[in-house]
Amino acid sequence: MITITKNEEVVLDQIKIFNIEYPQGIPINVLRKELGFHEYDLVQILEELQEKDLIVFKDNKASLSDSEKQINTVDSRKDLKKLELNMKEAESYKLIQELVDDKNLISKYTLEGHLLYGDLKLTNFRMYHIILSLQNKGLLKSIEKDDGEYYLLIE
Repeated sequence: MITITKNEEVVLDQIKIFNIEYPQGIPINVLRKELGFHEYDLVQILEELQEKDLIVFKDNKASLSDSEKQINTVDSRKDLKKLELNMKEAESYKLIQELVDDKNLISKYTLEGHLLYGDLKLTNFRMYHIILSLQNKGLLKSIEKDDGEYYLLIE
């Protein structure tokens, strides 16, 4: 499922409307006149939609991509970031469940290494934010043992 903002949805809907009329791609000035967006903002939205593989934006023309995807709409970029963080948090928790030993323990450095350099490729800031969030929710607990620092997965 792809998550987009309300403005991205408005632009995407307009592209769907004009797609039949402009089979070679909808010129950006046509979209700008119809939507009333500033050109800079419109280009930014078009590039975001292209990154999400919903449209093709090339030579100042936009057209629908061939892929059909399920779309979820949120109100703002802030909501989009929050949703993405929640999804990363869930993926991280699932990863932790796979990595813990039979006592539900994992070395702090092993966990951080998997979050930073594994499939999730989180940034330092996001990794620590997710770990802190999981601790605040009571799902993960930091433990000091004689041989190092560990996290205890609480299920």
